[in-house]
Amino acid sequence: MIRDITIGQYYPADSILHQLDPRVKLFATLVYIITIFVASTFVQYALITLFVFMLIRLSQVPFKFMVKGIKPILFVIIFAFLMNIFFTRGTPIFSVWRISIAKEGIEMAFLMAARLILLIIGTSLLTLTSSPIRLTDGLEKAFSPLKKIGFPAHELAMMMTIALRFIPTLLEETDKIMKAQQARGADFESGNIFRRAKSLIPLLVPLFIAAFKRADELANAMEARGYRGGEGRTKLNPLIYQRRDYIAYGLILLFPLLIFGIGKLL
Repeated sequence: MIRDITIGQYYPADSILHQLDPRVKLFATLVYIITIFVASTFVQYALITLFVFMLIRLSQVPFKFMVKGIKPILFVIIFAFLMNIFFTRGTPIFSVWRISIAKEGIEMAFLMAARLILLIIGTSLLTLTSSPIRLTDGLEKAFSPLKKIGFPAHELAMMMTIALRFIPTLLEETDKIMKAQQARGADFESGNIFRRAKSLIPLLVPLFIAAFKRADELANAMEARGYRGGEGRTKLNPLIYQRRDYIAYGLILLFPLLIFGIGKLL
């Protein structure tokens, strides 16, 4: 399960999405998230799903690799699905004792499940197609107008990118600790959900110690290399918009208009 988490990972490839400016992909992700939460019909979600499949094909990231990222949150999806079915009021189609299932509840349950799945897959494309360095540069450039009011754009971009970069590392560390404790007789699989949660407590202590140790080593390494913040720093590969980036901006703005326009017509 730990190895199935794809958030924060980078998949190297030579695709159109990999070549786009990270600022374009950040803006596209923002528009995509807003569109998902505003969409409210099955037709609109079907169009968004088709759009995501097209992006996956363009990114050259294997589809199995994308779907693998859903497994860790499968419990959350199922929980949200059941909560919407049993607690959404509306026209009842099935009723036993105090349990009632409404037509609106079923529709909302499927829409919520689709929203969560599309949210995970769509936003994962940002990190899968953007290296940590380019993502840092993109975030800093995106926040640069706020520097005039004293906003620490470089520092915030650095912190966010380091957090994303260390997600796979911490997951790998967690997997090693779990295997080491299982070899010594620890059981993380059997029992109910509360027993499983309790069995994870001995896992958190060595994980936090390892995380703080890595953070201290990273801070020492950055100081040893003369890192003193973003002031006066230059870029080896500065971000410059290309023609494809301007075309991508136009397509991004067109995306929500097509989703809601075609969705209303159908």
